[in-house]
Amino acid sequence: MARQVLVIGGGASGMMAAGRAAECGAAVTLLEKMPQLGSKILLSGKGRCNFSNMADLRDFVAAFGPEGKFLYGAFTHFFRPDLLDLLERFGLKAEVERGGRVFPASDRALDVVKALKQYLQQGKVRTRLNGAVDRVEVQKGKVSRVCLGIGEALEAHACILATGGLSYPLTGSTGDGYEIAKRLGHTIVPLRPSLVPLEVEEPWAKELQGLSLRNVKASIFSGKKERKKIGEEFGEMLFTHFGVSGPIILRLSRLAFKSRARGRLTLCLNLKPALNPEQLDRRLLRDLAKYHRRQFKHCLADLLPRRLICVIVRLSEIAPEKPAHQLTAQERERIGNLLSALPLTILRPRPIEEAVVTAGGVELTEVNPKTMESRIISGLYFCGEILNLDGPTGGYNLQAAFSTGYLAGEMAAQEPG
Repeated sequence: MARQVLVIGGGASGMMAAGRAAECGAAVTLLEKMPQLGSKILLSGKGRCNFSNMADLRDFVAAFGPEGKFLYGAFTHFFRPDLLDLLERFGLKAEVERGGRVFPASDRALDVVKALKQYLQQGKVRTRLNGAVDRVEVQKGKVSRVCLGIGEALEAHACILATGGLSYPLTGSTGDGYEIAKRLGHTIVPLRPSLVPLEVEEPWAKELQGLSLRNVKASIFSGKKERKKIGEEFGEMLFTHFGVSGPIILRLSRLAFKSRARGRLTLCLNLKPALNPEQLDRRLLRDLAKYHRRQFKHCLADLLPRRLICVIVRLSEIAPEKPAHQLTAQERERIGNLLSALPLTILRPRPIEEAVVTAGGVELTEVNPKTMESRIISGLYFCGEILNLDGPTGGYNLQAAFSTGYLAGEMAAQEPG
């Protein structure tokens, strides 16, 4: 009789785990509480799905911080080249974009889900949608069965928890797996948002709602008097009704809250990172000379978007109607300081439900990194976001989900030695 493997959660890691377990000869049932599989995949990368990155294995591991070493086992077993080969088997071709980010050549996240569904079909995986799980039962230290919310119980030789985190609850990621794991004796590292927009104090930021900036450098500092730089990113950002968002803000948020920095957090925006202070001053002099007959408020059109000019003028505390040719060196310096280090006070991250990834989760020391099996319960496996792992944007988190899912599926399909 084939080994009975139940996979709880039909996201990236769960679909991969189910597909691999079936490929290894197990009889697999995939339980997904939502009406469809891969809901979060469909939303990722704005519907394009950045599913991996071209970084080498060492850099991949380093991107996850101190916890990253846990991933060596999964990555050495199944990494990006293996993932590309597997997806190509089912008709999905990939393309590489800036920053080494890997997307489907079709630009459609749906095609990633389709490929994974074909993987499931190939292995004759039984999929049960709208199948919310209530608990996992254990006998003599081993997984025995999985009980559904409708009162049905399914016998199991192994169970893989791939329930995701707390982010994007509309996709089914509502933290059910943490409670299941906790009841089975596992420690849950406190959950917090990772890769999340930031709320700021300054009203002017909210006035700029919808304004997108490219090629800016953003830095986060902790402390008020003795400021310590936590991180720095270059790229795109967006002003919102609550503060700031966009790729560089999400990446910085992870560093800020992962460090558990004490005291005040300040975000500084360098709007002209290609210019040093001397070059920026020369640029200002050139523009002021070009528009010497205009008022100050009309002299920055070549430097900044119109909506941002109003903010810089206001913060400079220079009279908006002052003629350009009358600006002093001290006033130019004031403008230059705002352009190179525009400060924003960070109040808090947005709620965890709005985060791209959940940080925290099942304590890694309680999971065998070579098999993804629980060190507490025999036959219980973990993969994906339920684990205390979170990486930066750029395809790192999905690759980790696929790699841990593949390893968990393969190991769960094997008879215990």
